[in-house]
Amino acid sequence: MHTPATLVRGGTSKCWLFHQVHVPTELGALEKLLVAAYGATDPVELDGVGGATPTTSKAAIVSASPEPGTDIDYLFAQVGIGTGSVEWTSNCGNCATGVALYAVAKGLVPITGDRTRVVMRNMNTGAVLEGLVDTTGGVAHDFGDQTVPGTRAGGVAVGLTFRDPAGRTTGSLLPTGIAAQKLRVGAADPILVSMVDAGAPVVLVDATSAQRTGSETLEQMRTDAPWLRTVRHAAAPLMGLLKPGEEPGDAVPKVGLVGRPVPYTTTLGERVAAQDYDISVRMLTMNAPHPAIGLTSAVAVAAAGLLEGSVVSRAAGGPTEEWLRLGTPAGVVAVRCSDLSDGLPGRVTVQRAARLLADARIYVPEPGRPRAA
Repeated sequence: MHTPATLVRGGTSKCWLFHQVHVPTELGALEKLLVAAYGATDPVELDGVGGATPTTSKAAIVSASPEPGTDIDYLFAQVGIGTGSVEWTSNCGNCATGVALYAVAKGLVPITGDRTRVVMRNMNTGAVLEGLVDTTGGVAHDFGDQTVPGTRAGGVAVGLTFRDPAGRTTGSLLPTGIAAQKLRVGAADPILVSMVDAGAPVVLVDATSAQRTGSETLEQMRTDAPWLRTVRHAAAPLMGLLKPGEEPGDAVPKVGLVGRPVPYTTTLGERVAAQDYDISVRMLTMNAPHPAIGLTSAVAVAAAGLLEGSVVSRAAGGPTEEWLRLGTPAGVVAVRCSDLSDGLPGRVTVQRAARLLADARIYVPEPGRPRAA
């Protein structure tokens, strides 16, 4: 059997997009299809279209939305690598960037001049996002010059905005009601963390309290990944993300380090001065270092920066204002919080880029049929 799909690059991720009419609606059957298509039982995903890294083993199921005022519904899938499973509880802003361009390019949303707005609903979390796609000249573009930290390749400019992102999963920006608190992880001394729900549930570790800097290299983050995983698992029940008796997962809460700005060199070899950004951030994606930062994590960090006493405002030297510049391994990512009300951002925006890479027919082994030896 074969399934039509489109490969997109959104920001620093790659994501296969499937139109809902071409795939099962029942979640179990859909998961089986994705596992087979990606070769997700194999840790290198060789016999499939998966990219064998968390940022390139993603999928989204796209459809026109029946919701008034919303153009597109999409269900995000983080396809496991070597696990033979799919994680359905999170969202991906980079893939949403690709969904916005896809919706315009495929005629799901009519072009409206030099900029076309696509309103999207993430079906995993209920989050509502806007993609403002560059359609200069009233046409959809195959290529563009907009770049983002983490790649020198250009793409079509897409401004991605998260609407009212606070508390979408847990019901509150601060699920524990505290901007920063001590968290005991194993037998070690407690560390200072902020547990935040905006864009996604995230636990942010004050790097200094953990004898770290927040500007670690990707190799150092690989070494720290098992420890950060225990931080995630310790925070999950406190954030209401883990029911009694459940096994902790590795998708939410997202977890990372936050520290003060220091001079560093990006993964592309570019020098960044301490004064060029406001805070250092190093995040995991599943159990691997994120090469830049996931956009849902960036939203959470920016929202936390607005809060007196959070680990973000401590690292920044006080509560932040409209713009927050994040120093990531790939470079500086600027995030804008606007439409503030009672300390909560009504809109959080990040400038991104996207490109459609290929339209394809993915040949998928039928369930129960063995793969060739």
